[in-house]
Amino acid sequence: MRRVVLVFALALLGMPAFAHKASDAYLTLERNGQALRGQWDIALRDLDNALGLDENGDGDITWGEVRARERDIAAYALAHLQVSSAGKLCALEPNGQLIDSHTDGTYAVLTFTGQCPRAGPTLALDYRLFEGLDPQHRGLLNFVENGQSRSVVFSADAPQRIVGDDSGGRLRQFATYLNEGVWHIWTGFDHILFLLSLLLPAVLIRDRHTWRPGASFRGAFVEVTKVVTAFTVAHSATLTLAALSIVVLPSRLVESGIALSVVLAALNNLFPLVASGRWLAAFGFGLLHGFGFAGALYDLGLPTGSLALSLAGFNLGVEAGQLAIVLVFLPLAFGLRATWAYRRVMFAGGSVVTATVAMVWLIERAFNVALWSALASRL
Repeated sequence: MRRVVLVFALALLGMPAFAHKASDAYLTLERNGQALRGQWDIALRDLDNALGLDENGDGDITWGEVRARERDIAAYALAHLQVSSAGKLCALEPNGQLIDSHTDGTYAVLTFTGQCPRAGPTLALDYRLFEGLDPQHRGLLNFVENGQSRSVVFSADAPQRIVGDDSGGRLRQFATYLNEGVWHIWTGFDHILFLLSLLLPAVLIRDRHTWRPGASFRGAFVEVTKVVTAFTVAHSATLTLAALSIVVLPSRLVESGIALSVVLAALNNLFPLVASGRWLAAFGFGLLHGFGFAGALYDLGLPTGSLALSLAGFNLGVEAGQLAIVLVFLPLAFGLRATWAYRRVMFAGGSVVTATVAMVWLIERAFNVALWSALASRL
């Protein structure tokens, strides 16, 4: 039992410190004829891996260390981005650098301008940031032209894209945001652990202060349906409100609240205060998770020309990714529900580890400390 719990713990320690997003950079590119203007937000932790920004090795990248390497950062970034118009390369020049905070850490903000020899109907972009260093890295482009914006995603498998008047389309935008929604739920470890913490008891029944195996798959299916539906309705509502800037909450409050929801959901499995009616908890905390989803959507950007369709695509992508998790989990959990491995290892042990890891997230997010890195380095 202890060995299995330790394995779970070590696996979770491999997750990102904020357990919310994979390595992403955010590129905004605006075109006006032959002229380009851009802003590129790149995570300092990723730049440190590539350039070694942390000179004294204390695990804390300071503004002074970033300023000392401004030229190196700009040169490295722009060397991994090519923009072409009408078959000719556009010259890109850095003109400033700032620091900004995202939900998953601190970012260098590189601003630049560009000039294309010829103005064509489209631009061809070749994005190779962190190529060979991080195959999971993605570049999220928000391309703006004539008051309209559209989003494109670069990855190791798709480093080249065409943007411009002839390259868009509402269906393509819908597909892009659908894929982003699936990606976000699958890499959002805090969302996944919250959902699984609520689903783990679905195949069990609380009887006389103990958990025993449920009698029927139908009962487990109904319980899972209630939890998932409540979570979906809640986070869909707040995702929409936040994405449209109707209701906006501070990112630290949202991220801390999400971590707290994981802690409480996992502890409730060990010390049940809410043995039935977990769908109410799913709904209540789902409202908070929706603001977390909106943070990722805000970073990606919503195209002005197909805002509603893109928002719907992202939301449906989240639901599709969530449904895939449930379809894998439920048959497996029901088949194992009467075994020692499920009740003692997956249910009890998994809840202990989840609560512990989520507590670390909560402390980090609430107090802005690097507790996770310190703990991981000692294990």
